[in-house]
Amino acid sequence: MSDDVPVKLRAEILAQRPYKQGKPAPADSFKLSSNELPFEPLERVVNAVRESAQFNRYPDAGATSVREALAEHYGLTVDQVIVGAGSVSLLYQAVQAAAGPGDEVLYAWRSFEAYPGMVTVAGAKSVRVPLLADGRHDLDGMLEAITDRTRLVIVCSPNNPTGPAVRQDEFERFLAKVPNDVLVIADEAYIEFVTDQAALNATRLLADHANLVVARTFSKAYGLAGLRVGYMMGDPRVLSAFHTTAIPFLISAQGQAAALAVMQEADAVRRRVNEITVRRDEVRRALLDQGWPVPETQANFVYLPCGELTERVAEMLREGGIIARAYPGDGIRITIGEEASVTPLLAACWRIIERYPYLRSDESSEG
Repeated sequence: MSDDVPVKLRAEILAQRPYKQGKPAPADSFKLSSNELPFEPLERVVNAVRESAQFNRYPDAGATSVREALAEHYGLTVDQVIVGAGSVSLLYQAVQAAAGPGDEVLYAWRSFEAYPGMVTVAGAKSVRVPLLADGRHDLDGMLEAITDRTRLVIVCSPNNPTGPAVRQDEFERFLAKVPNDVLVIADEAYIEFVTDQAALNATRLLADHANLVVARTFSKAYGLAGLRVGYMMGDPRVLSAFHTTAIPFLISAQGQAAALAVMQEADAVRRRVNEITVRRDEVRRALLDQGWPVPETQANFVYLPCGELTERVAEMLREGGIIARAYPGDGIRITIGEEASVTPLLAACWRIIERYPYLRSDESSEG
C-alpha cells in the first residue's frame, strides 16, 4: 500500500510525528511507560462517575462546578480558571490562541514530546533550547532565545521526561526579564509530587504577572488519566482567548464528576502521592548506587540517559518485564509504579549497566 496521501494536506503536518502513548504491557510485565498512578480509583470517585451516567445529555461545556471548586481551592475568581480535556488539550488551545505562521513558541528540549506537535498544528515555529547537562531548564538560554517573534514560552516543571524542577527564585528572576506581552505558561502537571521546598509553585506569582498562566491536571497525582480533566489558571482576558479555540463539550460529565469527587479526597490522594515519592527516591538512590547518572527528580518518574543505546536498553528492560518510555537517541523515562515492580526494575537495570559499563557516571555515588 502506498504512503502517498490522496488529497492535498499541509506538508508540515505530514512531516510531523504523531504523539504516541506508552506501550501496553504484557500480562507478565509492568507498564511503567505512561505517567499513571498504579492504584485503583477511589470508591468516592467510582460512585460519582456511576451517578453521572446520563450519556444522552451534553455535559456542562464550561465545567462550571469544577471551576468553582478550583477557584475556591486556590483563592481565585471563577473567571481565573479554565478547564479542559487534560492539560495537554488546554496547551493546544493556548498555542493556537497565541501563535500562528511567522510566530515562535519557545520551550526547553528535551521536554514534553507533545509540544512540537501543538506548535506545528498552529502553523508556528518551535524554538528549542537544550537542557543543561543535569536535565534542568537553561532559563538564561531561554531568555536569550526570545525574539520579537516569540509569542509563547513554555516552562515544564518538573520537567517531563528528565525530572528536575525549576526553582522558585530562578523562575521569578526569569519571569521578571520576559517581555510583558509574551505569554509564559508554567506546565506543572507533576507538581503534586514535588518534595523540594525550593521548587517552583507558579500560582504564587499569578497576582503580579498578567502574562503568566499555570497549567495543572487531574491525570497524574489524582489518578484520573482516563477521564481527561485538566485546568489552567491566569488572567481572565487571556483564558477567554484560550476558550475560543476549544472544541465544545470536550470535558465529559463523568470527568467533571470525578474531579469534584477526588478533590474531596485530599488525605487519600496525599497518602498515595507520598507512597510514590518515597518509592521514587528509593529507586533513584538504588540506580545511583548501580552507577546510573539519574537526574534529580521531583516527578513520579526517573530518567536514564542512554544516548545511542536507548532502544537497546529499552529492549533489555522489556526482557526483564519492564515496559518503559524510550526517547531514541536520548534516554528512557521510567514511571514509579507499584511496589512489586521495583525488584525486577532494579534487576534489569543492573544487568544493563553491567553489560554497558560506559553508561555509568563518575559521580554516581552523589545524590
